[in-house]
Amino acid sequence: MIVREVSHYYRAEIAARFKVVLMAPSRVYEHPDADEIAIPRVLFALSEPLRLSMVRMLAERGEVDSIELGPDLPRSTLTHHTGLLRESGVVFVRAEGRKCMIRLRRDDLEARFPGLINTVLDGYQEAAPAKGDA
Repeated sequence: MIVREVSHYYRAEIAARFKVVLMAPSRVYEHPDADEIAIPRVLFALSEPLRLSMVRMLAERGEVDSIELGPDLPRSTLTHHTGLLRESGVVFVRAEGRKCMIRLRRDDLEARFPGLINTVLDGYQEAAPAKGDA
């Protein structure tokens, strides 16, 4: 017997009485609908170099575990930046077990603002120094 969603008050009591392991409720992330994605929020989300590099990685690799977007970042920093990208409508986030899978909402962004993501990412590629220049 597995009980998934129980109030915090009764979790320990149920676990002790029935000798079961209670699973934590899965995380649920809120995203704006495609028609609610606003250009000022998208541009703000893309204006920070770290978030822009995350979006570039998502554009290249598709869906990834959020940890892969910033393996050297503190969790709080990673959560802040991925949350801002999610709330602005740039990415879609879903829970998969202990992982937090994230992908670019390319189709929604393209439908709402045609050419924006490709233009921003192309400009980002042109502005990045060549690997031999560093």
